[in-house]
Amino acid sequence: MAKMKGIYRRGTVYWIRYAGLDGRIRHESSGSTSFKDAKDTLTSRRNDVTQGKQPLPIKKIGNHSFKELAAHYEGWVERQRSFRTKRNFIKQLVAEFGNLPLRAFNTRLIEEWQTRRLQKNKPATVNRLLATLKHMFSKAVEWDMIEEEVLKRVRRVKLIPENNRRLRYLSKEEAQAFISACSPTLRPIVITALNTGMRKEEILSLEWEKHVDLKHGFILLDKTKSGHRREIPINRTLRECLQGLIRHINSPSYVFVDKHGKRFKAIKRSFATALKKAEIERCMSCHHERQKTDAKIPGNCPMCGSEMTRRGIEDFKFHDLRHTFASQLVMAGVDLTTVRELLGHATLTMTLRYAHLAHSHVAKAVAVLDAGMQETGLGVVG
Repeated sequence: MAKMKGIYRRGTVYWIRYAGLDGRIRHESSGSTSFKDAKDTLTSRRNDVTQGKQPLPIKKIGNHSFKELAAHYEGWVERQRSFRTKRNFIKQLVAEFGNLPLRAFNTRLIEEWQTRRLQKNKPATVNRLLATLKHMFSKAVEWDMIEEEVLKRVRRVKLIPENNRRLRYLSKEEAQAFISACSPTLRPIVITALNTGMRKEEILSLEWEKHVDLKHGFILLDKTKSGHRREIPINRTLRECLQGLIRHINSPSYVFVDKHGKRFKAIKRSFATALKKAEIERCMSCHHERQKTDAKIPGNCPMCGSEMTRRGIEDFKFHDLRHTFASQLVMAGVDLTTVRELLGHATLTMTLRYAHLAHSHVAKAVAVLDAGMQETGLGVVG
């Protein structure tokens, strides 16, 4: 590499040396391991002196810990819509890195942490944590808590490929069985999810006067994940459900409250219980489904005569109710653009994951037409 007077190295970082307006020699870290970056910085400083400008004073950055950065970042992130989720991510990162100095972070350290997290978390979860960590260091540079070089080391860590192809949704029989198995407090929440496609937090945050308009028949969401206002029609099933709710005297604003009148925050336990109780009889041969009969033994399949089995709903999460809403719409013939609008997707890309469901049902429709043609003698004769 070509040498240049006024540039030297301390460890892996390049430093520059130049004469200020007063003639005194100044030493300054370029904050980079790149010779070109150091050269550009030195040229800029010399140009300032030539033009009679005093170069900006060198920023002296203290040795801050990760916990200090987390405290500042949590205060800053309060303004964001995803504050609750981000706060949880910050808490997990502090538990891992705590009092570690910011300058101690490097690519290897973070990649080793990434590997450990993958042993207990899915790639998507680890990626969200990593994205939060990277943004924290970006803000640390802005807040003069760390040098640019540390941020570059953090940014070198790559996200892990995610498998977002999972698409679990309930059949009509499963949905009905699940609703019947829900507790009285959980049932209206599930019905709302199945008939609106709203996210869990959107549902639990609903307020009567602010979001629900039963008179005109729609729910208005002013704060959504995409950042856009979303208007969702209220169908007859949902209207009857909402009209049947009793407003708690201690909490007249929130739609869904517990027995004490407080807004629901966690429904994980009651949701899991309902999944176990929602037994469905399935045929392992033709996959025909029906709701649980009164008989102790499921009996035989009415479609193919094979033996039926009985079990609860498996591999299902609350967010899959949103998938169920979208899937049932697509299978009913609703176009993807409308589904996208109802779900509030920023682009059509996310909605396209349901496209294959439309193809299968369109094929069935054409098959029905073909059968009709054959009956009338209009089919093509070979």
